[in-house]
Amino acid sequence: MESMIATLARGLVDNPEAVRVERAQEGSVIVISLHVAESDLGQVIGRGGRIARALRTLLRASAQARGKRAVLEIVD
Repeated sequence: MESMIATLARGLVDNPEAVRVERAQEGSVIVISLHVAESDLGQVIGRGGRIARALRTLLRASAQARGKRAVLEIVD
């Protein structure tokens, strides 16, 4: 799941080397933190949050296929 988010994010941003993905477990929920350069934050969020919503939907579907629950946090 982390590699999928990292690959998608690197394709969206101007500074792909600044993309970093971290995974943490909080109870039964997997928390994926996506770190991008501050200048790329808008590109990952998208107009009206559409891209961020799409990334979260893909992550949720991927987690459900594995019988898990995951959330995405976007951090600069």
